[in-house]
Amino acid sequence: QVQLLESGGGVVQAGDSLRRSCAASERSFTPLAMAWFRQAPGKEIESVAAISFMGANKYFADSVKGRFTISRDNDKKTMVLQMNSAKPEAPAIYSCATSHTTITASGSSRRYALWGPGIQVTVSS
Repeated sequence: QVQLLESGGGVVQAGDSLRRSCAASERSFTPLAMAWFRQAPGKEIESVAAISFMGANKYFADSVKGRFTISRDNDKKTMVLQMNSAKPEAPAIYSCATSHTTITASGSSRRYALWGPGIQVTVSS
């Protein structure tokens, strides 16, 4: 069974950069649209960024526009979320997800059927 696995979580200082990766466990699997979501304790899940199947279209939440970038490598079945100019935030679990049916970038969690277990990211002030 195909799985997604995130890496690159941790604790960073405000203003720093952090690179998070997501990889599919099987090279034969073809992820369509992919996305990152985050959830802080006691809060609802929120979208962070998404990327279309070919990488031409991208979505960013207003809170991260201009600071985050998203990219993917379809040959390696990987996706990268680059965070720059980190802002202080409560610890949150960042999860990657992929859609089985949607090729366009979407910030709606309902579009994504396969999710990774998540990694914790903390930005301290």
